[in-house]
Amino acid sequence: MNRAKILIVEDETIVALDIKKILQSLNFEVTGTATNYNAALNSVRVNKPDLILMDINLGKGLDGIETIKKIHLNEKIPVIYITAFTDEKTISRAIQTEPVSYLIKPFKRDELKSNILLGIYKNSKKSQLYKNLVDLDLGLGYYYNYKTNKLFFKEMPINLSKNENLLLRILIEANNNVVSFSELEQRIWPNSTISDSTLRTLVYRLRSKLEHKIIETIQKVGCRLNRNN
Repeated sequence: MNRAKILIVEDETIVALDIKKILQSLNFEVTGTATNYNAALNSVRVNKPDLILMDINLGKGLDGIETIKKIHLNEKIPVIYITAFTDEKTISRAIQTEPVSYLIKPFKRDELKSNILLGIYKNSKKSQLYKNLVDLDLGLGYYYNYKTNKLFFKEMPINLSKNENLLLRILIEANNNVVSFSELEQRIWPNSTISDSTLRTLVYRLRSKLEHKIIETIQKVGCRLNRNN
């Protein structure tokens, strides 16, 4: 069985080394220790961890919560926050990123282990759901086949462009939740600058190949797949 890969993001070197020793003693693989936003994003890109232990206070620049928001634009990696902050404002911001848990320093070794195992289990179950999925009923006679990445109306295939397919998959995997326009732009055109009309046109083209109400758009916010039609 492969060991779970964990990234530690902590700006205090001594604390990071202590956490690394604990994780290694628990037989987890530490992919790296990052101290700031840029190092964390680079480590995620190169090493593809299964879970991130994220300190909220990273000194200057973006804090841990904002760093996770940036990471989640491209990689939905589960996160456990480790912090000394317990104020309501910080916790409310952290909750928006849907963390596995929020560990207050100092935490116990067993507490860390149980939370890591919970995060890895939740993530593996979610991945397995889509891995085993064949035909997803979108409603009104439309189906999306996850094995072939094709959209069908009843038994008739509907041709989608690469970006139309990517947009549809993002909306499917959001599980009826709204995906913001900014997140869609980042995930469909990473590291590119696009005009305001480019995403609108893509959404329009995809909606035109479905019943329009299957994809709901919320003005100036984002859009979602409406499977309760």
